[in-house]
Amino acid sequence: MSLCIGCMHEIGSEIICPDCGFNNAQTQSAPFLPYGAVLDKRYVVGRNMETNGESTLYIGFDREVSKPVLIREFLPAGYFTREEGNVKLVIDPSKNEEYTRLLSDFEQYFSFLSTLRDMSAMNVITDIFRANNTCYVVEEYEDLITFEEYVARNNGHLEWEVARPLFMPIISLLEALHKNGYGHYAISPTNLYITSSGKALLLGFATINERRRGTPLKSQLFTGCAAPEQYEKSFPIDNITDIYGFTATLFYALTGALPANATERINDGALLMSTSTVKRLPPHVVTALANGLQVKREERIIDFVDLRSQLSVAPTVKAIQEEISRTASMANSVKAPKKKYGMSPISVGIIVTVVATLLFLWIGMMIVDESVKEPVESPQQTASSFIEPTQVNIDNDDWDGEVLGDRVGQNYEAVKDELNAKGITVHKAVYENESDGYSDEYDEGEIMYQYFGEDTGLDADKGLVVVFKVSKGPRTVDLPSVKDKTLESAVGTLDDLGFNVYFNPQNSEYSDDVKIGLVIGYGGDIEAGDEVDIGENIEIIISKGPDPAKKPTTEAVG
Repeated sequence: MSLCIGCMHEIGSEIICPDCGFNNAQTQSAPFLPYGAVLDKRYVVGRNMETNGESTLYIGFDREVSKPVLIREFLPAGYFTREEGNVKLVIDPSKNEEYTRLLSDFEQYFSFLSTLRDMSAMNVITDIFRANNTCYVVEEYEDLITFEEYVARNNGHLEWEVARPLFMPIISLLEALHKNGYGHYAISPTNLYITSSGKALLLGFATINERRRGTPLKSQLFTGCAAPEQYEKSFPIDNITDIYGFTATLFYALTGALPANATERINDGALLMSTSTVKRLPPHVVTALANGLQVKREERIIDFVDLRSQLSVAPTVKAIQEEISRTASMANSVKAPKKKYGMSPISVGIIVTVVATLLFLWIGMMIVDESVKEPVESPQQTASSFIEPTQVNIDNDDWDGEVLGDRVGQNYEAVKDELNAKGITVHKAVYENESDGYSDEYDEGEIMYQYFGEDTGLDADKGLVVVFKVSKGPRTVDLPSVKDKTLESAVGTLDDLGFNVYFNPQNSEYSDDVKIGLVIGYGGDIEAGDEVDIGENIEIIISKGPDPAKKPTTEAVG
C-alpha cells in the first residue's frame, strides 16, 4: 500500500495526491522526522502539521489498525540536534538535566490527558511511548474543520443557542484538568475544531512550561486569548487564567472578533462590543463575558462552577442567594416593618442591590456602534449546512454495485461504522434550533430521515458524503428532584437536560426542613417526576430557612 505523506490516503503510483494535492516527491528536513520513518515498528510518520517551542505534531498512519493518526513528538527548541535523515535526537550535554525534567513533565502531562477518554471535548490518546531520546504521543485522527472556518460558514458569528452546546463540554474538560493540578492555558479559536458529528474538540495541549513567559522553553501565547498574567515572567497561572482564554474564545464565537491583546487592555480594561451584538445576546451571557475577561485577576470569575452558573442563569443569582442568607439571619433579631404594597425595606434593598450590580457591570463594558457586516458566504456546501430535509438524488445509471437502502429507524452509529468501513463518509445533520430533532417515534440515536435516496450507489471513489437526520429521543423528560441541592448544582443538572433555568428572589420561601440557601423545589404547578418539554423555562425556589415568626413549641415530658 502506497500512502500519501500529506493525508495518509492510498495513492498507488501517484506522486501528487489527488485528495490533498501534496507532492510526495518532497522530503522533510531536520529537525523534523523524515517522511516515512516508522516508530515503535507500528506508526508511519507523515508531514509536520504544527510546531511550538515544546513539541511538533505529525500526521501518521497506524499499521496495526490501518488508520491515520496524529503523532506528537517532544521536540524542545534549543536542547538537541538531529542529523538530516536520522530519527534519534542528540541532547546537548550541558542541558541534559533540564531536558530530562522537561521530558518528564511532558510525559506526565499527556499520560494524565490519556485518562480523559470520556470527555467529549478531548481527543482520545491511544499510545504514549519513549524512543529516539524523546517521547511520542499518539492520538486518534478524524476529519475536522477549524473553528475559524466553522464561524465563517455561520455568517461570521454564532448565536448563543448554537455556541452553548459547543462550549459547555469544554468547561467540564477544563474543570477536570484543574481538579488534578493541570491546565490548558492556550484556549483560542486556533486550537478549537469541529468534528463531523458537530462536537467541539480542544487541541493544542502543552505543558505549563510552554504557556507562560520566564520558563526554559520559548513560550507560545495567543494574542487576544492569553491572560495578562501569562505575559509576566514566572507569574503563577491557574484556573483563572484558563477562564480568560475560554471566555475570549467564546467572545470570538459570538462576535466574530477577538478581544484586544490583554497587554493593551491593562490600562482601562475596556471590552468593545457592538450594540447589535449586545441586543441579540442574553444579558447574562454579556455579563459573563465581561466578568471572564477582566484584566485584573481579583475581579475575574474565579472557578468553573461560577463560570457555568453565570452562563446558565443571571450572574446576580449568587449575590442574591447571599443576600437572602444575610437578611434571613437579620430577621431572627429584627422584624422589619412592612411598607406600602407589602414590600419590606429588606426586599427593596435586595432589588436595589440587583439593579445596582447590573448597572455597574453594564457601565464597565464599553459598547460601541459598528456597521452590520455582510454575511460571509460559505466557500463550499458541507454536511453541517444541511438543515431542511431536502432529499438528494444521485445519478446511478452507471452503478451496478451496492446501494444505500432505507436506513430510517436504524442506529446512526452502527450505520456510520458500516458505511465508513466501505469508504463512505457519513455525517449527522446539524439542527438549526436546539428544539429541533426530538421524536416520540424514534429512540435517541436512531435515524429518522436520510437526505440521500435508497438507490444512491455506495461508490467510495466519487467521494460520496451521506447525511442523516438523527433523533434526539422524546421531547419530554421527567423532571429530576433538586431538593436540598445547591443552586449551582441544580442549575447544572437542569441545564444539561436542556431547560432554561431562572430564579426569582421574591419567590424564595421559608422552610423548616431545607437549609437556608438550598433548593426547595420548583415554582409554579410543576414538581419532580412531571413530564416537561425540553426547552421550557423552569423556576427554582430557594429556601430562606425556618420562618423566624414561628416560635418553637415546647412539649411537657413526663
